[in-house]
Amino acid sequence: MNKHFEDARYYLSRAGEHAKEGALEELEPLEERFRNITGREEEPEPSRLDKLQSDLKELEERAEGEAQTAIANARERIRRYRSDDTAE
Repeated sequence: MNKHFEDARYYLSRAGEHAKEGALEELEPLEERFRNITGREEEPEPSRLDKLQSDLKELEERAEGEAQTAIANARERIRRYRSDDTAE
């Protein structure tokens, strides 16, 4: 890609990021006022502990799924081995 286009793309993405940040900053007082009127509190950001716990839960579920797949594959290989062994 032409260097000029690369530069233009970079500056456009930066301009978009700045526009988004500016809009959020301008709307923050309105959001706060709306939340006060409706009685809704802002959702707290998850703590580091919450993030770690969710990551561990995800890893546990993935490991469990991989273990079940490995067991199923092993059972299938054993079944095939036994059926080949009895055929002879």
